[in-house]
Amino acid sequence: MSRVPAATYRLQLRKEFGFAEAGELAGYLAALGVSHVYLSPILQATPGSAHGYDVVDHSCVSADLGGEEAFRDMAARLREHGLAIVIDLVPNHMAIPAPETLNPAFWSVLRDGPDSPYARWFDIDWSDGAITLPILGSPDDEGSTDGDVFRYHEHVFPRDGHYRLGYWREAAPNYRRFFDVSTLIALRAEDPEVFDRTHALPLRLLRKGLVDGLRIDHPDGLADPRGYLRRLAEDDTWIVAEKILADDEVLPADWPCAGTTGYDALGMIGGLFTDPAGEKPLTDAYTALTGGTADFDEVEREARRFVAGRLLAPEVDRLTGVLARILPEADPDGLRRVLVELLAAMPVYRTYAVPGEEPSARDLEVVAQTAARARAALAPGDPLDQVVPLLLGLTGTDPLRDEFVVRFQQTSAPMMAKGVEDTAFYRWSRLAALNEVGGDPLRFSVPPGEFHEYCAEIARDRPGTMTTLSTHDTKRQEDVRARLAVLTELPGEWVEAVGRWRARAPESPLEPDLDYLMWQTIVGAWPLSAARLKAYLTKAMREAKTRTSWVDQDAAYEEAVLAHADAVLTDPELTDDVAEFVELLAPYARVNSLGQKLVQLTMPGVPDVYQGCELAGLSLVDPDNRRPVDYARRRELLADLDAGTVPADLSGEKLLVTSRALRLRGEHPDWFSGGHEPLAAEGPAAGHALVFRRGGVTTVVTRLPAGLDRRGGWGDTHLPLPGGPWRDLLTGQSYGTEIPLTGLLGILPVALLVEAQ
Repeated sequence: MSRVPAATYRLQLRKEFGFAEAGELAGYLAALGVSHVYLSPILQATPGSAHGYDVVDHSCVSADLGGEEAFRDMAARLREHGLAIVIDLVPNHMAIPAPETLNPAFWSVLRDGPDSPYARWFDIDWSDGAITLPILGSPDDEGSTDGDVFRYHEHVFPRDGHYRLGYWREAAPNYRRFFDVSTLIALRAEDPEVFDRTHALPLRLLRKGLVDGLRIDHPDGLADPRGYLRRLAEDDTWIVAEKILADDEVLPADWPCAGTTGYDALGMIGGLFTDPAGEKPLTDAYTALTGGTADFDEVEREARRFVAGRLLAPEVDRLTGVLARILPEADPDGLRRVLVELLAAMPVYRTYAVPGEEPSARDLEVVAQTAARARAALAPGDPLDQVVPLLLGLTGTDPLRDEFVVRFQQTSAPMMAKGVEDTAFYRWSRLAALNEVGGDPLRFSVPPGEFHEYCAEIARDRPGTMTTLSTHDTKRQEDVRARLAVLTELPGEWVEAVGRWRARAPESPLEPDLDYLMWQTIVGAWPLSAARLKAYLTKAMREAKTRTSWVDQDAAYEEAVLAHADAVLTDPELTDDVAEFVELLAPYARVNSLGQKLVQLTMPGVPDVYQGCELAGLSLVDPDNRRPVDYARRRELLADLDAGTVPADLSGEKLLVTSRALRLRGEHPDWFSGGHEPLAAEGPAAGHALVFRRGGVTTVVTRLPAGLDRRGGWGDTHLPLPGGPWRDLLTGQSYGTEIPLTGLLGILPVALLVEAQ
């Protein structure tokens, strides 16, 4: 079996940073201490793709990135430095590119329809014999014929093919999509032939030893995630799945994979550094400043209903059509209302019922909870009780019922993603740091005891799961969240500052929630340019879908928002005040940044470092977080640290913490493959220390630093640690068995203790 990584380092590949450039990092990444380089998708994507998830050809490695020969050269170079490779697989969908000839499989289906040998690849409703493609710019647009093809701007189609072109605002695609993206068509990976054809190349690389692990993108889009993972597990490799777990949800025990890609860990870690005492004042401030509700559940349900009626209407309509054939005597409108309320009420991304199998106790509980919530929103005459048993196949199996079971699950997952993370999170900004992928804005903080229980479960059940603090999909980088977490300790100062800034700035044309989000963004990412702020606000207001959206843009409103952002950032008195406030937060944000990083790197699981995040960084949502990384600076800083230079700033300190923790994992894998033992400091400030031991190493971090300052520091708080003497790998200082935290955490707010030799 491929070895479980000690640690991974995520690289976002693109044409400007392909396999050759990744290979050049081999020496640096080995020195940093990771064991595996974790690559974004490597198969041929739409030319010029910025991310690689829009695959057009599974039979070849991306030419944009250098092709297979360059991949092999990179792998050899990494291997020379002891580094292995993890690749990102995209089993759920392919791109519909322009020109369409770039995707040979899809082109064949356009030409030959259901008779194409590739027709079974895609989840298409062939009831009217053609694929509906919503690409026309206006209802009466026309293209032109050119020999054997039909051309419409950059699009190319076979003449007399099996397709219908429609106006993009009105035509409903009759194929399942990735979320609401009509240029990404769903694959049927549950079909053995489709699996074999789309996975032949990556599995060949795996079997030849060029790849040592797999990250599976969006398994919740698959018809049968468990069955899919079982096929992959035949190759006996390390696999993690990009599964978003809701609060109190665990990965299905029968999934044959090491675990998730770490969003559950991200939320747990972040919650350690938010102060529960700040919840009420920040909630009161949010409602007072915005006029918004304190009830996120209300915002979430309304956002999901919006998405069901707009963005995912084709998927909901198709699901309704299947249900209407199962229950032909029921009112179709009533069936649709029931489906929308069930989809809006799901507490998790999806259930995992397999037609013909008894549903799990977990799925029965989820459906019961969902039904109860939906019932409260529906009229007594709606056919809820007829629909609920069908969700899990409890009324028996036949092709229609089986399709309904699977399709409902494949619809509920994008409903959660689009309705909650990509809509509700932009409509309710009580504390933006909590509005993260896999997060729950209502889970304000995480007590240390809950964190330790979580770690014990990981160590026992899924020790090879991934942990992370930042990814290519996070809505703000880890150090932005660390800074915003300080607001929970200083709510009074924050509310006063926002009041000053709003009074100083011109009258805001922004919706109140967006205005409040803007101030949090400015503080969290300060200093930031007007261009970056305006790019973020453009995305935020379009994702909220209240005054403007990606589909229906209100140009006048957007122009007013961006002009206001310019006015704010060009007022020197106001920006000086912002800078002073950020300086107030800075020492506490430093504690949070270093603390959460050391916790992530030493807790149970396989830590991933997202590109560049070994230094302090203040990126926002993509594409901001995919900007080029300055590796020359990182090499130089790491060399200075290794030469004994004392870190000069937070970036240097974070690199010190990251490199020393990662190297220790590589040197002592046995320490980090075992359990998790909570330890406790003693004394008046003991609650501000989080301590745990793994094998021969003890992690000590400071939490809630502003509160620690208010109480006058550590005082005589100490850490009893039998054995020793102990040496802090971060500072080189040595200690006995009763370690005063004033000394231990005096230079850095974190410590990594091993027994001195």
